[in-house]
Amino acid sequence: MPPPPDISPGSGPDVAPRLQLDELLTQLIDRAHDVLDTQNRLRGLLQANRAVIGDLTLPAVLQRIVEAACDLVEARYGALGVLAERGGLAEFVTVGVDDATRELIGQLPQGKGLLGALIDDPRPIRLDDLADDARSVGFPDHHPPMRGFLGLPIRVRDEVFGNLYLTRDDGRSFTQDDEDLVASLAATAGVAIENARLFEESQRKQEWLEAENEITRQLLASEGDEPLQVIARRLQQVADADAVNVVLPTVDGEHLMIEVATGDGADEVTAMIYPTEGTASQAVLGSGEPILIADHARQSKFLVHLSDVVDVGPLMVVPLGATPRVRGALVVARRHERPRFTETDLHLASTFANHAAVALELADARTDQQRVVLLEDRERIARDLHDHVIQRLFAAGLTLESVAAGLGGGTRGAQRLMQVVNDVDETIAKIRDSIFQLRGPLAARTAELRTRVFELATEMTPVLGRAPRVSFAGPVDAVVPGTVLDDLVAVVREALTNVARHAGATEVTVDISATATDVTVDVTDNGVGIGDTGRRSGLDNLRRRAEEHGGEFVITSPLPDPGPATDGGTRLQWTIPLP
Repeated sequence: MPPPPDISPGSGPDVAPRLQLDELLTQLIDRAHDVLDTQNRLRGLLQANRAVIGDLTLPAVLQRIVEAACDLVEARYGALGVLAERGGLAEFVTVGVDDATRELIGQLPQGKGLLGALIDDPRPIRLDDLADDARSVGFPDHHPPMRGFLGLPIRVRDEVFGNLYLTRDDGRSFTQDDEDLVASLAATAGVAIENARLFEESQRKQEWLEAENEITRQLLASEGDEPLQVIARRLQQVADADAVNVVLPTVDGEHLMIEVATGDGADEVTAMIYPTEGTASQAVLGSGEPILIADHARQSKFLVHLSDVVDVGPLMVVPLGATPRVRGALVVARRHERPRFTETDLHLASTFANHAAVALELADARTDQQRVVLLEDRERIARDLHDHVIQRLFAAGLTLESVAAGLGGGTRGAQRLMQVVNDVDETIAKIRDSIFQLRGPLAARTAELRTRVFELATEMTPVLGRAPRVSFAGPVDAVVPGTVLDDLVAVVREALTNVARHAGATEVTVDISATATDVTVDVTDNGVGIGDTGRRSGLDNLRRRAEEHGGEFVITSPLPDPGPATDGGTRLQWTIPLP
């Protein structure tokens, strides 16, 4: 019999192909595992991307970026360091370190060592053991142990926003695949951060818009705080500022005054007056353009007097109003260590200030309108007193004087009647004072001299029996100031009153003339003249008014040529120098 075939391993003609097949199967399985692992990683990357873009608030986005990166490459610890404008780290978001450990560690990293290396040169860093790297500065007390390290920058619009730091403590190193996955996540993170920034900016714009509307409502309300105080307080809130000053120019134009201050240093700088020259407010008031200063402590181009009492850093100075009606300047400041204001902040603050200025204008217009209504009411009351009450009292006084004259000057009845006449005169004088108070200084200033004298002539026509002739010579409206105007009109009134009471004139003229140095009131009548001391004593007020202004009062009676109707006549000349 032939021997049985050898079927032991490694024997026979088909052994080699079988080994090759096993090898291929093994490679295929390994590659299948790699594919599955890659699929899992890609799936993890997609999940991480969804997690990162699932929120629009920046703090939440930053936290999700770190958490997603740790999950993606199985890192034990993770952190995202946000770069500060002046260098170093402004914010440090961590994952894997509990609150108790973080409290024990104390101060957050300042961007030194390996963290600083990535800040200085924003390219990926991957280490098997970060303790072996010469750039490492070690860990503070209570810091958990870390070995494998992976750091990558996160860019937003080609600018480095911050750096992502990942570490392991189990001895495993990060691979190139890990780096590639995290780099892909970092790209998505940059987009998510930009979206969050845009969302925050839109929210901030909405807050500014609401503040503008609120300011308008408050300033137009009938009651409330002082308008500039309302503006400063609301501006400090919406701008997240530490201090706001409202700076107004003084009357001389050579100085500025901090009219209103809120926030830090308010008590010290309120009502501060200082020279205009060289200040930021001067530049804004002159140009009508806002100014943005990144850090006032590091530049000295402009003077800002708030810095005398506050450590001023970021600063905005915006005009309150538009050229040429710039009311003042709003100084908006943060302390030295605070974030800088942006161009967007400056634009929003300028828009706010413009809206506030318009609201102030509307509030002023409303106040003026209310004042006009009040003055119209007062004028109506004053006119009624003139047209009715005073005229009746005046007529009653003339009647009583006539009755007293008929009784004879020496009788007791006549004396009693003259006393009543004097009482009526005092009452008329008091009513006139009340009328003047009702009209107020504003009415006196706004009515021109010619208009008031013509109105007075019309008012006196019924008691004179004939309208007086009124004439003007020289620039009376231009040179007669408000301080003289009231007395001048009062002089004309008293002169015409005396003519009506005592002269029995058929013609009266009122001539008012002005030169560059003086003004003269000349009242002439063709009456009986001044022959009794009673009428002369009635003109003492005219003399007193002239002397108060350093002028003179001259009476000429009888006149040399009074006219054919009478042989008397009187001329009153009241002259004062102009101030």
